[in-house]
Amino acid sequence: MKILVTGASGNVGRYVIEELLSMGEQVVGAGQDIQKIKDIFKDTIDAVHFDFTNKGTFHQALENVDRVFLMRPPHLGKPEDLYPFIDAMKSHKIKLISFLSLMGVETNPIPPHHKIEKYIEAAGIPYAHIRPGFFMQNVSGVHSVEIREKNQVFVPAGNSKTSFIDAADIGLSTAILLHEPNKYRNTAHTITGPEALNYDQVAEILSKVTGRQITYAKPGYLKYRRHYIKDRGLEKGYVNVTVALYFMTRMGTAKEVTDDFVKLTGRHPRSFEEFARANVNSFI
Repeated sequence: MKILVTGASGNVGRYVIEELLSMGEQVVGAGQDIQKIKDIFKDTIDAVHFDFTNKGTFHQALENVDRVFLMRPPHLGKPEDLYPFIDAMKSHKIKLISFLSLMGVETNPIPPHHKIEKYIEAAGIPYAHIRPGFFMQNVSGVHSVEIREKNQVFVPAGNSKTSFIDAADIGLSTAILLHEPNKYRNTAHTITGPEALNYDQVAEILSKVTGRQITYAKPGYLKYRRHYIKDRGLEKGYVNVTVALYFMTRMGTAKEVTDDFVKLTGRHPRSFEEFARANVNSFI
């Protein structure tokens, strides 16, 4: 049987697929842009058109599949948007869902991940939640624009600390869970990087790596939200979710450092400085 990977061309999905292929698994990559998936993976996987808001795409995506990597697309802010597909997975007798959740979400009902976890569990589908800290790719991705153009890290995280993790490490952890569904049935794993950094420290590391003076702007929520919606043109629902996450970060929910990654993989997670050096072109 095959493993379905939603968000196949995304930051985490592509790493999940690469690791699963190295383990000898057969993979179905799902997303709205089939050509993009084919361009990345060629003929090494099956590619299917998939849309959480279109039930007509569910059956083909789940055909001959017994395990699923489930990722909530950033533009779907309501947990209810994923419920129909979770119901479909139950009727297909999926033997493990690995849901890309969020660190600390088990005690934090604000982000949509909390209700999605609970819905999966209530449906009675075997699960292995993966609860990572903030992605390093958030810094090299959506937040890199201000770093390149203004020499600023522009996020409303205050003085809080974050135990950033590389998406490649998330992909490896998730692939292990999906590869051994019986071993990890009905489990949850909080994976983080090796250290917790505040954003002044992030700016210091980026300054060292790029050779430029980069500072932490420390914007308030309203300034951040206005900039990302009006100036950057990002979708309001997506920005609102990030505001909620940074609010919780200020409450200390992102600073925990765990050894779950080491326990799962036998390796040490990548540090932020290692990541920044490997991805320096994102910041220059």
